[in-house]
Amino acid sequence: MGSAKPCWKLSSWSLSLQQHGNGSVGGGDPKQVVFWKSAAKRRRVSWSIVCGLMLFGLGLISLFTGHVASDLEWWNSQRLVKRSLYSKLDGGHRAPIDIWKSKDAKFYHGCSERGSHYSAAVRERRSNGYLLIATSGGLNQQRTGITDAVVVARILNATLVVPELDHQSYWKDDSDFVNIFDVDWFISSLSKDVTIVKRVPDKFMRTMEKPPYTMRVPRKSAPEYYLDQVLPILLRRQVVQLTKFDYRLANNLDDDLQKLRCRVNYHALRFTNPIRGLGHRLVTTIRKMAKRYIAIHLRFEPDMLAFSGCYFGGGDKERDELGEIRKRWTTLPDLSPEGERKRGKCPLTPHEVGLMLRALGFSNDTYIYVASGEIYGGEKTLQPLRELFPNFYTKEMLANDDLKPFLPFSSRLAAIDYIVCDESDVFVTNNNGNMAKILAGRRRYMGHKRTIRPNAKKLSTLFMARNQMDWDTFSKKVKSYQRGFMGEPDELRLGRGEFHEYPSSCICEKRSKEDDFAKDEDHSSKEQILEREPNVLAQYAQDS
Repeated sequence: MGSAKPCWKLSSWSLSLQQHGNGSVGGGDPKQVVFWKSAAKRRRVSWSIVCGLMLFGLGLISLFTGHVASDLEWWNSQRLVKRSLYSKLDGGHRAPIDIWKSKDAKFYHGCSERGSHYSAAVRERRSNGYLLIATSGGLNQQRTGITDAVVVARILNATLVVPELDHQSYWKDDSDFVNIFDVDWFISSLSKDVTIVKRVPDKFMRTMEKPPYTMRVPRKSAPEYYLDQVLPILLRRQVVQLTKFDYRLANNLDDDLQKLRCRVNYHALRFTNPIRGLGHRLVTTIRKMAKRYIAIHLRFEPDMLAFSGCYFGGGDKERDELGEIRKRWTTLPDLSPEGERKRGKCPLTPHEVGLMLRALGFSNDTYIYVASGEIYGGEKTLQPLRELFPNFYTKEMLANDDLKPFLPFSSRLAAIDYIVCDESDVFVTNNNGNMAKILAGRRRYMGHKRTIRPNAKKLSTLFMARNQMDWDTFSKKVKSYQRGFMGEPDELRLGRGEFHEYPSSCICEKRSKEDDFAKDEDHSSKEQILEREPNVLAQYAQDS
């Protein structure tokens, strides 16, 4: 039908000429009328032939491409069988995946380079004014705010003043930016994107008639909001401070701005030498004991558990203690602990994390590093995890006296944990907090290092019923439920989740067609594969 339309339009055009000819002669020379009619007739015959030939040609092309598409469909389906269902054994069971690394990770890499048409940063004197940022929350929540602050400064053509860290939140850490991040590196590495200064010049401040204008923008604001609402104030007042700046910029931006986010988060925000030095010493210490290790980010603090509204098996004592803490938040709704668990909203306990890892196939001689704050229930809560993995370490156990200068500063301690978790072979989390999201995104960007996020909704139901099944059944179910939650490259989809966790615009595939073909084809014919592996292909067809 697509090829018929042009012919129909041309025939209509010929017909309109015929009608126009009849109208123009107005009963005049009959030969002229005959000429238009005969000419139109000849045109209709010739266009019919042309259309016929075109349709015949399209038929031949369709026949050829049909065979090609069929073969391509076959080879693609064979690749899908090998990637997704080739690992299935007869009976529908799946062979175990490599729990330490993804076989496809080597085909992807981080890519956040500036585009060829990317404009240079606006210099300080020519900018629209100075942008002050007051971040909010713990270290990793503030990290998202700093990242977005750079992007907002770019949007506004503003000069960014090094962001101010939060000293008033729950964490009570009075560290400044310069105590945690390498400020000179931060400024220089982003000099092509945004002009950044350490403070508003004193000379400029003395000329100001009013103090800096302070405002708080709505969460997830689009670039247009900043241009419509913030820029006019910036132009008028020259200095604007944005407060409580966390997740104040939209998740979905154009690629240039998303790549800028990646350059800030994964390159420009480098920890200070003392933090990096101790973090890497801890990694070296673990590597001397084991070639590879798991890092577990364990969120099980009393306030976090109270906020969740979940129940963790501690009886009336737990209900009373967590209930008292929960009263701090007067706006929290009454929740059903059983309902929250069934919905997958409850963090896994340390014991459940250990069971999940053992069920996935990690042996009890595996070395684990646990990054955590205060654990509700203390050593009693951690004991089941220690029994499952006796090679259990924390920064306190590894650093000894080297940790003392950092002890008063929760954000600096969190930065040390960040480094050890980032360098691990496998990163596991029992929560979906800021550190878990940011590290998951960074590990994807840095080569899709294995990152395990519990499928809490299904696992919670399974844990409640684990005493009703043997270990082999439990293990098989855990492995089945965790597919899609193991940090594989195919979990990364454009627009999925928070960009800090799924930085899709900054990850490129480096596999060539030849590599792709050699990687998962054995060059067998359809008949050979059908003869050799009928059960696997039948299972593929059934699942499709």
